[in-house]
Amino acid sequence: MSSVKISKSKLNGSIHIPPSKSAAHRALICSFLAGGGNVSPIIDSKDMKATLGVIQSLKSNESILNCIESGSTLRFMIPVAASLGRNVTFVGEGSLLPRTIGEYLSILPQHGVRVDSSGTLPMTINGKLTNGSYEVSGDVSSQYITGLLLALANIDGDSAVILKTPLQSKPYVDMTVKVMSDFGVDVTETDFGYLVHGGQKFNKMDYVVEGDWSQAAFFLVAGAIGSDVTVTGLDMNSTQGDKAIVGVLKKFGANIECDDCSVHCNSGNLAGCEIDATDIPDLVPIMAVLGAFSSGTTVIKGAQRLRYKESDRIESVITNLKLIGADVTETQDGMIIKGGAKLHANHLLGFNDHRIVMAFSVAGLYLEGETVIDDAQSINKSYPSFFEDYNSIGGKADVI
Repeated sequence: MSSVKISKSKLNGSIHIPPSKSAAHRALICSFLAGGGNVSPIIDSKDMKATLGVIQSLKSNESILNCIESGSTLRFMIPVAASLGRNVTFVGEGSLLPRTIGEYLSILPQHGVRVDSSGTLPMTINGKLTNGSYEVSGDVSSQYITGLLLALANIDGDSAVILKTPLQSKPYVDMTVKVMSDFGVDVTETDFGYLVHGGQKFNKMDYVVEGDWSQAAFFLVAGAIGSDVTVTGLDMNSTQGDKAIVGVLKKFGANIECDDCSVHCNSGNLAGCEIDATDIPDLVPIMAVLGAFSSGTTVIKGAQRLRYKESDRIESVITNLKLIGADVTETQDGMIIKGGAKLHANHLLGFNDHRIVMAFSVAGLYLEGETVIDDAQSINKSYPSFFEDYNSIGGKADVI
């Protein structure tokens, strides 16, 4: 376990953001189903190692597939492995072990796949996925829909993914459809969900992964609170839902300038507002930090699914906001933050959650004294070079 000590400072400069973890997961799987091609750049994170490792295990006909701590790898690769007719056992580590995979327990046995699991890992599947109608809840995790779309295009016969409840985090499914289209595979969005024609061929190709908007958000919010930051390597036409950070920052009153591949942000007169996080749950920790440094009231709603991430992110964010002196009230699906409280440095909890550690490292830039955050090593899940980039433009982070 490690901690990071943050000293008050300002960021000033340009960061070239790492490739999108979400897009890379999808592209790697499409490339695997295509049978070849290069996907780059790929960040050397634990989540990327998970997807690359599972793909290599499938190529080697291994029976144990270790998803490490990546929920995306797990929920994407279960139906993909089933589409190949593999008899395999999915295992994981740490925060992935209690994550639910319950939707697949009922869906897969209806379509030719035997499942042995109590609802969490380990999970053994055996049999080949068949086409048909798949009824899925849209408000549990969009990862189930992504996994099914990738798998159903790889089997014979047409299939329908029917949403039993409204789809939350839809931009993540939009990204899946986009990446599959890039590889020559069509998915049709319908009024009931999605239609997938079976037997499609994924094209072998070299694929360039776009920059990660969710990681860019940490630096852009730092700029909004009191720094001057430019983030490069971004695609303004991206389907990533977290591109919404640009609109969120404008709504708070930050100064934002964009071109085709970069965003520049510096501080403005920040005022709280209401944010619906239904489609942008990963932005909640850093938006909550932004709210704490803004005047007026910030309301974050639609974030109830954050209770089942690497940590209960609603509880984790609120705990740390209170530790730095913020006036924050928990709600069922989010929080209410009243600006104007006198904020101060403190010893904060990382909850072994990469987004919590990175979000409160941004807060620490503007707190008097030294902020210490536990579980700093958790950034390796998604952004191992975060503190190197942070320090390269003026941050003062010392990993202990």
